[in-house]
Formats: sequence, C-alpha cells, structure tokens
Amino acid sequence: MEELGVAVVGFGWMGRVHTRAYARLPHHYPRLPLRPRLIAVAEEVPGRAEEAAEQFGFATATPDWREVAADPRVRAVSVTAPNFLHRRIGVATAEAGKHLWIEKPVGLSAEDAHAVADAAARAGVQGAVGFDYRNAPAVERARALIAAGEIGTVTHVRIRLFSDYAAPPDSALAWRYERARGGSRVLGDLASHGADVARFLLGDITALIADTAVFVPERARPAGATAGRPLGGGERGPMENEDYVGCLLRFASGARGVLEACRVSVGERNAYGFEVHGTSGAVFWDFRRMNELAVGQGAAVQEQPVCTVHVGPGDGEFAAFQPGAASAMGYDDLLVIEAHRFLRSIAEGTPYGATLADAVRGAVVPDAMAESAASGNWVDL
Repeated sequence: MEELGVAVVGFGWMGRVHTRAYARLPHHYPRLPLRPRLIAVAEEVPGRAEEAAEQFGFATATPDWREVAADPRVRAVSVTAPNFLHRRIGVATAEAGKHLWIEKPVGLSAEDAHAVADAAARAGVQGAVGFDYRNAPAVERARALIAAGEIGTVTHVRIRLFSDYAAPPDSALAWRYERARGGSRVLGDLASHGADVARFLLGDITALIADTAVFVPERARPAGATAGRPLGGGERGPMENEDYVGCLLRFASGARGVLEACRVSVGERNAYGFEVHGTSGAVFWDFRRMNELAVGQGAAVQEQPVCTVHVGPGDGEFAAFQPGAASAMGYDDLLVIEAHRFLRSIAEGTPYGATLADAVRGAVVPDAMAESAASGNWVDL
C-alpha cells in the first residue's frame, strides 16, 4: 500500500467534505493501491486552517495556498476555494506536477476551465472535477437503462435545480454574488451540474436558448467571514449575477430538453432531479430521494405504470457502501466515490469519473446561456 500525500486548499464546507472523503477511502475501498495521507491544509480565514489540522490531522496548516503547491510531500491537491481562485490555484498546482481534484465550475468561464485543463495536460497530471450527482448509483442506473434502449429513443428531458440558499434577502452580499469573484453564479453553481447530468445521460448538447433573472436586487455587505451563512450588516450593494435561469436544449441525438435552476426558490431545498422520457418508457430521479429511481417500462405506452426501484449492489458504486438494496447512501458518499475515482486515476494513469475535459464541456454551457440571455437568440455549442 503506497501513501499519497494530499492537501486541501480552501476549508469551507466543501473542503471538509473532501477531507472526510479522503479519510473514509480505506473503509470503502480497502484494495485501492494508494492510501491518502493528509499533509497540508490552506485557508486564508484566520484560525480555520489550524482548526482543520487539529480536527482532521493535517501535518501542516497555512494561510497561503502557494506553500501547498511548493510542498514536495504533497502529490495531489483538492481545490475547494471560491470560483475566482480556481484558475490561479489550478494552473499553479498542475504546473507544480501535482494531481488535481477541483470543484466545479473550475473558474468563472470556459476560458478558465480550458486554462486549467491545458496546464494539467502539459504537466501530465490527472484532473478530477466535482460533478457529484453523476456518481449517485440511481443516476448511473438511469444512464445504463437509457443506453440499453430500455425506454426506447429518448424524446425529451427536464432537469431542475431549485434551492432556497439565497432566498433570505438579509443574507450577506458575499463573494458568490459578485460577478468578478462568483461569475454567473446560478449558471455556474447549479446549472453547470444540470448540464453535466444532461450530457452524462443523453450525450452532447448542440444548441440552447436561455432566459435569466435577478429576483433579490441588493444585499448588505458581510460583517465578517464565517464558517456558516454570513449575515449582512454593512452598506447595501447591487446583486451582480443571476438568481434564475430557464433554458431550452437541443441534443445531438435529436432529443429536446428543459433545464431550469434557481437559488431563491422559497419552499425548495435541494430540489434537484430529472425526468427523461422515451418512446417506450421514462425514468425519474429526485436527489432528495437519492437511492430511488422511478421507472416506467413495458408494452403499454399510454397509461403506463411507473414503479419505484431501490438501487442496490450492481448499481454504480453502491456495493462499496451498503450490502443490500434500500439501505440508504448519503451525499458525502458521492464524494467518497469521487475521491476513489481520482486516486484510481492516479494509480493507473487512466482517467475515471468526471475529468477536466468534462469541466470544459460543462463550462461552455453556462457561457452559452449567458450569451443567449443577453441576445435573446439560440446559441450553437
């Protein structure tokens, strides 16, 4: 068993999830030839890196991510910092010869994602990207059903990503609401996930037309950095990026789609999912019931019954977590799967799971949405 020195840059919520995923790898994948060792954590918020080191056992804590890139003990880095830092940290990490597990959307634009992907290709390092939802065993089962023609030829899909995390009007005007640091936020934050799931299930998107809106026009600037939701308390400023996007999609297969995402959906909490319809059946998935897949199949195409399937061993990576169907997996398990595929990629020199190439393709879609919303026209991808 070879040890692999890993580091985490950015220790908010996602930094913690990445760290827990590394720690759990030997429990779920004992035959993985690499075992992660937590070497360094970098976080600029005072005291947070030291707290992470004490809690999780990192050997080194620093406020400066450049020290991580220069550390010879570190061979792989998780980048979970804010979006505007992705390109700078991702390129420097790759150029330092370190493998890269980076959260989506990998920067503020497709240009940023390209830059990180190109740097990784030049350096010959592996690059994994945090498209979590494709790792759910139910989503992988849906993909297999679609690919096998079990619902006939796909005609249309509806993908939704509704959340209320930005609904409180008194929450702070944090970095994620500023275009220079958060980009086109609901497009990059939520719609990028939807675009990846669409591609994962149905193949390439060839054209789209989109509309966007801002529903909370201004917020108060944060009183200070916190580990949780920051509260506003300072001068009010304008919202610079979108709360909502609605989009029509065309696929290379001829299928049509609707993708809708909103971060201010009162009454909705992580309402993420899809409905895929074919000429002889359909599949439905809701993240809030992550381990279930609703499936319609059979000879009757009118008044066709739909049954609920509980995923189990044989569906994706389910067997690494539970012994039998209907024993629930959770969100953090998806990151353990992602970590396993990242380290397997390093061990074998072959990419597994979502890669930087997927990040580039995924970033093209939000960029096209922004272009379409500005022009009012269809955009070819």
